[in-house]
Amino acid sequence: MADDIWLNDTLQSDPNKWELIVKYHGDLEAIGRVIGAEVEVLYDGYAIVTLEKTAIAKLLTYPEVEHVEPPKRLSIEASFDLTSSCIPTVQDRNSLGLTGQGVLIAIIDSGIDYTHPEFRRPDGTSRVLYLWDQTIEGAPPAGFLGGTEYTNAQLNAALAQEAPFSVVPAKDTNGHGTAVAGIAAGNGSRAETIGVAPDADLLIVKIGLRGFRSFARTTEIMRAVKYVVDRAEQLGRPVAVNLSLGMNDGSHRGDSVFETYLNDASARWKSVFVVPTGNEAAAGHHYQGTIATNEKREIDFFTSNGISGFFVSLWKHFEDDFSIEVVFPNGKSSGIVGIESQVKTVRESGFVATIFYGQPSRYTVQQELRVEVQATEDGILDAGLWKLRLHADRIVDGNFDMWLPTLEEVTAKTFFPVASELATLTIPSTAARVVCVAGYQNRVGNIADFSGRGYANTALPCPDLAAPAVGIVSAAAGGGYAPFTGTSMASPFVAGAAALMMQWGIVQGKDPFLYGERVKAFLRIGAARKAGTTYPNPSYGYGTLCLANTMKALVDYQLGSYDLWSRL
Repeated sequence: MADDIWLNDTLQSDPNKWELIVKYHGDLEAIGRVIGAEVEVLYDGYAIVTLEKTAIAKLLTYPEVEHVEPPKRLSIEASFDLTSSCIPTVQDRNSLGLTGQGVLIAIIDSGIDYTHPEFRRPDGTSRVLYLWDQTIEGAPPAGFLGGTEYTNAQLNAALAQEAPFSVVPAKDTNGHGTAVAGIAAGNGSRAETIGVAPDADLLIVKIGLRGFRSFARTTEIMRAVKYVVDRAEQLGRPVAVNLSLGMNDGSHRGDSVFETYLNDASARWKSVFVVPTGNEAAAGHHYQGTIATNEKREIDFFTSNGISGFFVSLWKHFEDDFSIEVVFPNGKSSGIVGIESQVKTVRESGFVATIFYGQPSRYTVQQELRVEVQATEDGILDAGLWKLRLHADRIVDGNFDMWLPTLEEVTAKTFFPVASELATLTIPSTAARVVCVAGYQNRVGNIADFSGRGYANTALPCPDLAAPAVGIVSAAAGGGYAPFTGTSMASPFVAGAAALMMQWGIVQGKDPFLYGERVKAFLRIGAARKAGTTYPNPSYGYGTLCLANTMKALVDYQLGSYDLWSRL
């Protein structure tokens, strides 16, 4: 079983009761009843199964179970200027007059300050149609087992009170989700901070372990995605889904079950999924190397004081044969771990290190070699210098990549001293059917130094386009406004732009199939590009967001000889 599941319970809210992502066929709910498991069916053969740890082995014996993946943790990719993104001309009543009316924007994040004026209608009622707080136990949405769902009527009842949070206690204690929602859909109660789609209605999911904490595992995101897409379909309205979060835990090639699920979910309804590239380019969390037959390679990395644990995830070609050894800060060695042992746990003073020698799954031909370190005793690791030794035997390709966790998890003081800024897109921006958004400094036009980069080979995951990400003023939780920086702030520019596109195409009937990959294609063709720069590239993708260019291309195609929709 260790070949299929990393046996690490640090991401389980109860170490004896696990959540697993399961790809299956047949009747998984019947299997759940037999083994005493809770089964939450998502889409087309995907489910989240909650069961006793001792029952996992039994679950894996059923032929209906095609693949199992444990949850992984994601973190926030922690005067906004619409002009640089060519948005005001599209909003102008004398031009296209697009405001997002009739379209939904879903924010899956740290929640929202639903009392903020930016998210209210002129009569003071809420623009949030549904708010699902996964961290408050009570009345979950139909088909789900945790959290509490609040309707528009409940939010309006709360807003009518002097103390609204005493009625609907869902708060954005982080502030990230509120800022993201303000960029995508703020109503312009302060004119200089109007959002991209000020008349769009909102679906909000505050993600977090059930009744536990925010930020959040892949299982919570998967639930949230199903929830907002199902709600949009029930309401009969197109939806732009913003996911401003990410992680480094995977191959970064779009081949995890989580990313595959997002691809499949994007085909369920009239939707567009938008994800930022993350803030990892300058973090020193990616090492890229090449090893030759019979070579021994030693790679250093540092960890900061104060973290409770970390991982190092090495991905290589399966046909390359080499083993791994860890040298701890105290100078002791884990010993060499290869195909002969596959899993090894070493206990030292203050920490436990587990080394996994993995193998390909049905979703990837790549092989992961993984080191997980968890603090013991006081729960905090000391700062230190760690070494990874690679012992090569027969090598066919030789290229490999290694990732440490994101800045939000381990800070900038955990790093490889020799690092690569390429292939620093965080997951799930690497999924094939999301719009992947980089961040740039719009005042000078340069890519932000933190903005995640794609691969040198742009056939592998790379950004689709870039949007403003530095010093973006948006709604602040608790009231007022504040500047925010990070690719999380670039993504809602594009989510809002997608909402305006779908208003024009779907709501106004000019292009009824303007969603999914079609939106991505027109965002790419309309992107602004600098003379003398080769596109696509790992930093900007196809250029910077220019919605006016995108809308011109859509109108040109509508008026041209290939005006399919008006000829049906």
